Amino acid sequence: MKLEEMKRHISSLSHTIKDMEEMMKANDVCFLKEFPVSKERVQRSQPDPQMASGALIHVSCYLGNLQFRVWKKMQDIVQYTPVILDPNTADPFLILSDDLTSVRNSGYYQPVPDNPERFDCSCVLGSEGFNPGTHCWDVDLKECLDWKLGVTTALNQRKGMGFYKTDAWCVEHGCVFDSGFRVEQDLDRVRVYLDYDRGTVSFSDPLTHTHLHTFTTTFTDTLFPFFCCCFSSYSLRIFPGDNRYTYRSGSSCFPHVSNI
Repeated sequence: MKLEEMKRHISSLSHTIKDMEEMMKANDVCFLKEFPVSKERVQRSQPDPQMASGALIHVSCYLGNLQFRVWKKMQDIVQYTPVILDPNTADPFLILSDDLTSVRNSGYYQPVPDNPERFDCSCVLGSEGFNPGTHCWDVDLKECLDWKLGVTTALNQRKGMGFYKTDAWCVEHGCVFDSGFRVEQDLDRVRVYLDYDRGTVSFSDPLTHTHLHTFTTTFTDTLFPFFCCCFSSYSLRIFPGDNRYTYRSGSSCFPHVSNI
């Protein structure tokens, strides 16, 4: 309705302008005689448009707690992963996902630079090292029957199987070469819980809350997560760990609220 009224008003003004132009072309006397009437037509006031009830924007609804609302929305889009893999350390047989959260053994050698940081024993490191504090992450193993995973120091050797002999704390399943605590049962997921200050690395099955093994030592160097897919076609993926449970050494696991 408002739009139609505006159109009629515009049309009336257009006709008034056209009439004035015609009078100016005819003769000056005629224009001057009709000028008071034309002036009144042009200056005729129009009522202000009335805002329809309920048309106001609810500003508080859209701007209130804006940062929180954006953060909540981003949670549905972005998935946090506590460990991101480092492609520069990946064995030439390994292929990393685009988001650097999963790795698989391709079964064939890839032409990558043979830099000193790169493994040649089917391993890859996490890109970020861990220092004092507690750290937790889960590894999905449903598509990997032969695997090793744990933590190591940045200075540990990368070439050859000697990597596992010093400064490597890990559990393994199905691999031919024994290099850590051997897990006999097939697992869908393993949780790694690192307590740097206490000098412990604990491994557990988060689906059954079963403790697997705990290494106890004294850490002095930065620790990096490492992952190994021993044979071709196998893959594993990293997930955020649930820090509500801590697994201590011994034959059982104890629910414990951590300081993370």
